[in-house]
Amino acid sequence: MSEAFLAGARAAHRLVASSVVGDRWSESSVLPGMSTGELAAHLARAVLQVDAYRSRGTSTPVTTDAVGYFADLAGTAEPDSVLNVGVRERAAASAADGHGALVGALEAALVRLGAALPTAPRDEVVVVGHRRDQVLLLSEYLRTRCVELAVHLEDLALSVDAAPEVPAATVGEAVDLLQAAARRRYGDAAVLRALARRERDTVDAARVL
Repeated sequence: MSEAFLAGARAAHRLVASSVVGDRWSESSVLPGMSTGELAAHLARAVLQVDAYRSRGTSTPVTTDAVGYFADLAGTAEPDSVLNVGVRERAAASAADGHGALVGALEAALVRLGAALPTAPRDEVVVVGHRRDQVLLLSEYLRTRCVELAVHLEDLALSVDAAPEVPAATVGEAVDLLQAAARRRYGDAAVLRALARRERDTVDAARVL
């Protein structure tokens, strides 16, 4: 799992650090309500959070897995939901120090994670910052970050008119996880209809985020 995450994290660093992102920092991104800089900061947080949460250390019992993390999310499709407002606020705060500061923080985190993750203990857990009732194995949390990396790498690339370059391993992990979350949230019959009989899909069961 660390390989898929680190591949996506390195791709995110390359894109966030690119001059075109810096040049278009204050311009609108493809995501409503977010500038290119704020979207870059949100993408970078998929890496920075792993680094920050690992440094806490905890023996708290696990309460969920990667599938449950996404299956239980509420408000993802509502722009003014508590979830999405919080995402935009944290992105704006992370982007406020500018392109160079974000790139520097991302580089430092990648160095630490590149050295630590391949040998991290199998039972290492993380407590998710803004959802403190959520405790996951580190390996499960890395799966959720693959989703964030895969989705927002494409968002940021399209925002600066670049070709999306998302590692296949990261995309594969993201697709597998989102499909599993959809099945848990809506049930297999609903997901089957969404995939094969869209005209009968009354709950948009193929969508998780």
